[in-house]
Amino acid sequence: MTAISESGTPRAVAARPPSGRFSSLETREALTGLVFISPWIVGFVLFSALPMLASLVLSFTDFDPRAVDEIHFIGLDNYVQMLHDPILIQSLGVTVRFALLVVPTTLAFALGVALLVNSTLLAGRNVFRTLFYMPMQIPIVASTVIWIGVLNAGNGWLNQGLAVFGIQGPDWLNSTTWVHPALVLMGLWGIGNMMLIFLAGLQSVPTELYDAARVDGAGRWGTFRNVTLPLISPVLFYNLIIALIATFQYFTQAYVISNGRGDPARETLFFNLNLFREGFAFFHMGYASALAWLLFVIVLALTFVLFRTAGSWVYSGADR
Repeated sequence: MTAISESGTPRAVAARPPSGRFSSLETREALTGLVFISPWIVGFVLFSALPMLASLVLSFTDFDPRAVDEIHFIGLDNYVQMLHDPILIQSLGVTVRFALLVVPTTLAFALGVALLVNSTLLAGRNVFRTLFYMPMQIPIVASTVIWIGVLNAGNGWLNQGLAVFGIQGPDWLNSTTWVHPALVLMGLWGIGNMMLIFLAGLQSVPTELYDAARVDGAGRWGTFRNVTLPLISPVLFYNLIIALIATFQYFTQAYVISNGRGDPARETLFFNLNLFREGFAFFHMGYASALAWLLFVIVLALTFVLFRTAGSWVYSGADR
């Protein structure tokens, strides 16, 4: 294609596709993409966005599912009630204390197991990886019922094992001191996913760095602290966030061992269990909706703080 310049000399002009045809192609590609992700969009809107919006509306009402025609708008009363609810404060304290115990313990144990099954000195590593992951296939309720038997004060396997060494085991599930460590033990049973993520992180560390550390005279601890730990810090960061969110959503095990009562002495009355009781045991659905939004804000704030501090300890490659 040619055109005439100002001096009258013909010059070449690059051929361009018609703008209407090009935009039509883009439109078709965009529509194709939307068709492929439409199942997720529909599922998100129906099962996440709309229920969240509904719970936000209900949090400003005194909705009782037993009398749906008697719903009233009460403004911020549910949120004001939280400030004077001792059970809410107690359940929040139980959840925070449990999080301080279970999150670091679970992260350390999962990382330790990942280091073990990643070691070249371990024979049958693939077998052990499978064995550590297998408990993830057992439903949580079933595994909790099994652990209730294992932790039984009289004839539980754990106390019988301690008795062999002359140690009298505690009443794990009925002691205010030992019920949280007992729940942590149950949690260690299901570290399969976290272990696999740590394992993937460990296998992504370049072997050249280990060779360089060895040449520099670094020992095992020095290599782990200065090479392995910084390079898997993104994986550690991810697992930390997931573990924190899971802890604030802790429910099933606490419900099964205490039949939803929060025994002993409300030491297993976690925030989520208290929310469930308010909504489905006492039918205070409006107040339960407000509690759900408080939980959402707490988890969102903790996640935001972790992301704000990530720059000081999470390795981000060449950009750092």
